[in-house]
Amino acid sequence: MPRLYKPGSFLRIPLADGSFGYGRVLKLPHDAYYNYRTETPDSDLERIASQPILFKISVRHMEERRWELIGWRRLEEQFSQPIVQFMQDIENFRDCTIFDTAGNSKRAEPQECIGLEYAAVWEEENVEERLLDTFMGRPNASVEHLKVRLK
Repeated sequence: MPRLYKPGSFLRIPLADGSFGYGRVLKLPHDAYYNYRTETPDSDLERIASQPILFKISVRHMEERRWELIGWRRLEEQFSQPIVQFMQDIENFRDCTIFDTAGNSKRAEPQECIGLEYAAVWEEENVEERLLDTFMGRPNASVEHLKVRLK
């Protein structure tokens, strides 16, 4: 991960349609992404931080920066809560585990995993696609692929 990305860093993310999305580096490797999209670059950290969070996921940041570091602020209290994710066995869909970034884990029924993020590391380009799909109100192929299987 580039040395300048540290917890609390704000990221401006160029999207394929020319607009911009915004994220925040949490405890590595996790980021949070805001429900905020602009047509022109915004650097107002207060405005960005006041937006709701769409999702929190693990991301592999590349050395060659596509995303612009636009500032840093200490993480707010909302980001101190553990991030909860799930894993599901490829062969036995009934074999699920829910776990969090605080080290807690438990076996779970697939239904308990509905609405949770699958434990995966996303590439920046896939995050860009997910953000734009979300803003455009369309399904995202990666999200669909990673949903919990119920049968």
